[in-house]
Amino acid sequence: MISLLLVAVALLPFTFAAPQLDAGVIHVPIVRRSQTNRVANLPNAVKALRAKYGYQPTNAPYPKRANTATVPITDEENDSSYSGVVSIGTPPQDFNLILDTGSSDLWVATSSCTSCAATEFTTSKSSTYQSSGSSLQINYGSGSVKGTPSQDTVSFGGFTITQQELLAASSLTSGLLDSVLSGIMGLGFNTISALNATPFWQALYNANQLSQPLFSFYLERLIDQAVTDTASGGTLTLGGTNSSLYQGSIEYLSLAGTPSYWLLNVNSLSVQSKTVNVGSSSLAAIDTGTTLIAAPSTVAADVWSQVSGSVALTGEYEGLYAFPCTTDVTVTISFGGSAWTIDPADMNIGSVPSSISGSTSQLCAGGIFDIGTSVGSGAGVPTWIVGDTFLKNVYSVFRANPAAVGFAQLASGASTSTTGTSTPNPAKVSATATSTSSSSNPLLGAASTNTNIAVSLTLLASVAACFTLLL
Repeated sequence: MISLLLVAVALLPFTFAAPQLDAGVIHVPIVRRSQTNRVANLPNAVKALRAKYGYQPTNAPYPKRANTATVPITDEENDSSYSGVVSIGTPPQDFNLILDTGSSDLWVATSSCTSCAATEFTTSKSSTYQSSGSSLQINYGSGSVKGTPSQDTVSFGGFTITQQELLAASSLTSGLLDSVLSGIMGLGFNTISALNATPFWQALYNANQLSQPLFSFYLERLIDQAVTDTASGGTLTLGGTNSSLYQGSIEYLSLAGTPSYWLLNVNSLSVQSKTVNVGSSSLAAIDTGTTLIAAPSTVAADVWSQVSGSVALTGEYEGLYAFPCTTDVTVTISFGGSAWTIDPADMNIGSVPSSISGSTSQLCAGGIFDIGTSVGSGAGVPTWIVGDTFLKNVYSVFRANPAAVGFAQLASGASTSTTGTSTPNPAKVSATATSTSSSSNPLLGAASTNTNIAVSLTLLASVAACFTLLL
């Protein structure tokens, strides 16, 4: 009679040869919300983005950079963002947080912050919450958030970090968050953290919890939806990539300078098949927390000079451009490797009222705008911010070591318009949710860390591409 031990030994090679699940790789669905009225909030979005990166409008005074971190936001009426479900505390409480590669801090509205968010963190209900007892304020372009630097257990996408540093927000400027969002998860490097903290994703990397030292995004496009409550927004993959969402190879480009923001140099740009001079200062922050593409003044003017019938908007819309809605604006951009094409749909943010455009023809706001004048100089100061207007057109990878950003062509059929739904989305925390167990839910997660420069949360991401983060 053959012993069980011999049978086990004989089958051992086949056991190791069997397919194994990727350790440490989690694909996290992200929710995209949108609202029909996106153009009206463009001025606030632009203002928030300028504040986030320390810019001033063209010809504006040239103040010194403030010592406090600036975190721009858009108001809740620009209700469109890419967010993930993050759980904080013991037992875990779940929150919709903006996923922002343009900042590095984690903060969440708490129950001591009156009517700050639909879902607020109750610190007294967490047995693992630790308060520093001190106070910190983060200033945004359109407001500020103030709270207590703290630590607690944070989980996101099945990963957990104990004693994760975060800001427990006790007061916010009115309108800083919309009703479905509770805060921000920064996905930049620790060097730009206002809390001087290690971001959640970086803590995972340092603890060797990730299969690979990277995370990747697929951002879906949601265009011209008449009524959309929530819809699938794509995926964030921690510790790896999702090969079903892209084709060909990933083209990695080394970061420009010391890791802080995810910085690349804009190498070339064409509009309507005509080359646009990007200038000698072309450092760009690759920012999932920004909806549009912000370019230096001379570049933005050159971009729109290639589009017949385009006009520079004035007043509170200064810096933005509009063009005939019937025109398809075709843009390609390169960061030193392949030239990537931006879908014309992403360049069309929506119709501009004639009272604003001053035109009797129907004009639409464009996806590239003039950010103004950079405050500061030297290495690490971006003159461009490349947001979701571009990122929806590629599969993007953010790699810590060696530090790089990678892009790949989307898989066939990816990033096409999808029909919105008012059906509850499994990747969304309902407004009534307060605390659930995260051990059985792969979508729960804690957020990253903090936000140095902070998050712009910006803009317009409603339809065409997402006005992405509101903070």
